[in-house]
Amino acid sequence: MSSSRLARREVLPEILDDLAEDDPRAVASRRDLRRVNALMFQTSIARGLLTRHLPAPPRRILEIGAGDGSFMLAIAKRLQARWPAVDLFLLDRQSLVTPGRIAEFAALGWTVHVVEADIFAFAETSANERFDAITTNLFLHHFEDGPLGELLACLAPMAPVFLATEPLRGAFPLVGARLLWAIGANDVTRHDAAVSVRAGFAGTELSRLWPADSGRRLEEGRRGLFTHAFAAVTATQRT
Repeated sequence: MSSSRLARREVLPEILDDLAEDDPRAVASRRDLRRVNALMFQTSIARGLLTRHLPAPPRRILEIGAGDGSFMLAIAKRLQARWPAVDLFLLDRQSLVTPGRIAEFAALGWTVHVVEADIFAFAETSANERFDAITTNLFLHHFEDGPLGELLACLAPMAPVFLATEPLRGAFPLVGARLLWAIGANDVTRHDAAVSVRAGFAGTELSRLWPADSGRRLEEGRRGLFTHAFAAVTATQRT
């Protein structure tokens, strides 16, 4: 793909989104994604954002697009000594969080609430919900700018801290996506990784979609080789 095409976001369907939860290709792809997160250092980047922007132990965290909960579990294992009791809400439109995964969180002192819902329906029906932070990983890039801006406007009042780790859109990340065959990634993962990069973010694209009147301090930019990070934090929140 030419650099001129990468200059703008291109949101296309991803195969995993349309596969049944128990489809063998979907199961294998979710396993691949755990390795991809590790290669991208996503958990380390997200954990750094959380600890920087939440200096006091949070009581309630919402993760949107949470999948099977493995991403947040990896973070919880590193933070539970400092954050010993968290109510964690894992939202996804598929039911992927197993009782075993919930038990793993419970062993850390974290209480998991599984929310199976479409994110837009949740945002509309849960406008009065309040969290200390909303976080998401490799999720926002699924949406075109218009719907994404509307979603961010709905989520902004729910928490003083909103954090996202997304695909970095660029030539090098795209090369990386095309080389995932080297780690044994299946066809779903290889296809979706390239699509994710093309739909990813660069510059201050998420900042421009965040509601202008929210009174937030916005931070956005590249983290590492493959990640685009975004933080919207209430101006009075200490870091």
